This record gives sequence, structure tokens and C-alpha cells, in this order.
Amino acid sequence: MTTSTQSAARIRLAPTTAAERRVAKALALEPGGPPTLQARIANRVIRTLMKSAWQYGPDSEAGLVRIQRATDVMGRFQAVPRGVAIDQEDLGSCTGEWVRAGAPDPGKVLLYLHGGGYFFGSPRLYRPFNWRLSASTRRAVLALDYRLAPRNTPADALADALNAYDHLLRQGYAAHDIVVGGDSAGGHLTLALLLALKEREQAAPGAAFCLSPWVDLLCQSESHQLNRHSDALIPAGKLSWLGREYCRDKEENDPLFSPLRGDLTGLPPILFIASGSEILRDDTREVAERARAAGVRAVYQEWDGLVHVFPVFADFMPEGKAAFRHIAEFLRAAGA
Repeated sequence: MTTSTQSAARIRLAPTTAAERRVAKALALEPGGPPTLQARIANRVIRTLMKSAWQYGPDSEAGLVRIQRATDVMGRFQAVPRGVAIDQEDLGSCTGEWVRAGAPDPGKVLLYLHGGGYFFGSPRLYRPFNWRLSASTRRAVLALDYRLAPRNTPADALADALNAYDHLLRQGYAAHDIVVGGDSAGGHLTLALLLALKEREQAAPGAAFCLSPWVDLLCQSESHQLNRHSDALIPAGKLSWLGREYCRDKEENDPLFSPLRGDLTGLPPILFIASGSEILRDDTREVAERARAAGVRAVYQEWDGLVHVFPVFADFMPEGKAAFRHIAEFLRAAGA
């Protein structure tokens, strides 16, 4: 891209319609302010419909499968705007979904690892998120449909993520032109992937971002108790039970189960985003602090009073839309 074209790409035309002004106002939001009215309403709806469904379900494989099936049904109704391209990719042990919106740079790519506690979620469910991610970062997004519990384990999901990363390298993408991102369990998987690449002495991606990562599957940080009532999406007791199940018979210092215990030196620039009212707030804070202490270029954003992984709910709250701008700006600043 020439210098004149780059300059033109940065030009933001003044909004002229009411809809454009609303979008511009949303994109301008910064962390630190009170939640918008739309966000407060969304919090209540999510608490009623989603947190309650998990809170009052059984602690068993049958309970996990029930939620998994319900979210699979939700995924069938996820739509994208006209012009967004969706293509499937067979990766061997699992599949992926390419999402291309706007005018993505053909030389750059984003590997996205969805959340869902390692037992639910899919690229189809995340289509409204992934098209925004592609459009804002100007990258094709490969959304990984990694294997899920209860049939599989987080270790299987990590194997799938490593395979997907290798697949991108085989497709001709340079490591520094790859970005890896994820939310919640996918944020945990993002960090586990970075540590696994380091252990394999393999080139790291150009940058990464983690949205409310479930950093410690043992759920030992204080915010799991302090924010158990203010978190609008995750029932703290259920997540703790799930983490104990995943970590059963594992070594306590295994970095797969807690990247906090891993050596973070040498990791690429990482953006961390969390809500001040969610139970994973301290997990995100601590891993960002440990990354900075290890010499990693780490940025931490904390937004007040929002639901867990609020960017996923961008259709319903302005702060979610603003998060995509912050992600894109971070990647540009990181040179990724």
C-alpha cells in the first residue's frame, strides 16, 4: 500500500445520518466511564436468560450437553450483513470457518478461538462477532471449531489450535502476519497456544488479544468471590466445578491449566480486556501484570459494569462496538 493510500485509509468521513452518528458515538467510547443504558439493559436480559440457564442446570455431563445443544440452536439464527464471505475449512482433527468482511489484507490473518467454557460455542454462534472483527482489523478471520467437552478436553483444544496455526503457516502466512485472539476459555486457549509455540521454539504470532480470559481453570482469584453476584453471565460455582473437572489428576503447575504459572517471557504484544464487575477480572489483571513484568508489551483495559466478554454482545451495547476499534488500534500500534 502506498503512503497516499495509507493516508486515505485513515481518513474518517464525518457522520451525516442519525445512524452514522450513533455508530461514531459508540466507537468513540473509552474504558473508565459508567455503562451505557443499552449495556445495563443487556446485562439484565443476559442475567435472566443465560446465567440462570447455567446456574440452575445440573453439575454433570448431561448438564453440559444441554447447554451445548441450546447454543447450537442459537447459532443457526446468527446472521451476517450482505457482502460478508463465509467459507468452511477442513483442518483434519477439527474444522474452521473463514470470515471475510470489508477489504481484508490478503497477506494478514487472524486466528480466533471462541469462548464457552471449553464445552459450548462455535464459529457459527460467533459469526456476528467475527465479521466485525474481520472488518475492523482488515484481516480474514479463521474461526476455529475446536473439539469440546465432555467428549474432549482442553488439551485436545490446544492440539487443534496448534494444528490451525501450523495450517496457516503452510498456507504461506508469515508468523508475524498472524494474530491470535480469544475470549473466556478461548482467551485461556490463546495463552496456552503462545506458551506451547514457545516451548516448541516456533515463531510466535505478531500479536495477540484476550477478552476476559479464563486464565486459571482452578478459579483461585479473589474476584471469583467478590464479583459472584455482579457478574451477569457466569455462575461462579459452576465455573469452579467445571475447572476442577478439567484439572483432575493434572499437575498443579501445568501451564496448560493455568498460564499464570508459565514463563511469559518472549511472548508477543498482548491486549487484555475485561469488565470490572465480572468474576474473571482479577485473572485478567494478574496475567497482564505478570506479562508486563516478564517484558511483554501488554495492555490492560478494564471497563466498568459490563457483562463478561461484552464485545461478543456488540449488537446490543455500544461498548462492544468500541472494543473492536481498540483491538484494531492495538494491532496497528504493535505493528502486527
